Amino acid sequence: MDFAASFWHVDCVRGMSQSAFVERYHKWCKQHGYNFSAAKAIEIHTEAKDLISMLPKNTLSKVMVKEAITQLNTVSKTVEVFRAEMNQLAQQLPEYQIVMGLYGVGESLGPQLMAEIGDVRRFAHKGSLTAFAGVDPGANQSGTYEAKSTHSSKRGSPELRKTLFVIMTVLLQKAPPNNPVFQFLDKKRTEGKPYHVYMTAGCNKFLRIYYGKVKEFMNALDVPVDTDSTGLSR
Repeated sequence: MDFAASFWHVDCVRGMSQSAFVERYHKWCKQHGYNFSAAKAIEIHTEAKDLISMLPKNTLSKVMVKEAITQLNTVSKTVEVFRAEMNQLAQQLPEYQIVMGLYGVGESLGPQLMAEIGDVRRFAHKGSLTAFAGVDPGANQSGTYEAKSTHSSKRGSPELRKTLFVIMTVLLQKAPPNNPVFQFLDKKRTEGKPYHVYMTAGCNKFLRIYYGKVKEFMNALDVPVDTDSTGLSR
């Protein structure tokens, strides 16, 4: 948003020579506290030449862009307030530290998991939780035919599946060598499984570990089982 506020039209970039833009970009980075990269500046200038402008470079376009930036910044700040509040509420739950100790889970994804899953003990077994998330293997059987590889059922909570996929993405980016979920993901990926297949398999593996660790911890605390559908309502 900071960049778009200063270089609000593509002609603000390609209207200068490459050397002039690199110098201008350097000053902009210093002014806004960003790390300067000459290679990045050259990349921006080069790609700007191939872009097609959809709006003319005039006062009206500038006002529209500036207003859009203001609205996006306002929404972003509001989201951060909600995330902080969710994390504060999640800290009151007994399983908070256990969930936050899982690799790939942070102050945003952790509360999302707890909010969507609730008390894991309301699920009879691990399979019930993976079915709730819609990352259990789907059935594909007819008569004597039974497929060896099937798509996930996609039942249950789409919000939980989205959160799980983000966690899988973090694991793939960080590639922790000793993490069992990443090892499983990487194995499936190396075997040539399609993206959705190995990501869903990783989500399934993660939820089973989540279920085991959190349930064991909650049982040890002897906390009454909460059958409510959301964790943050406790």
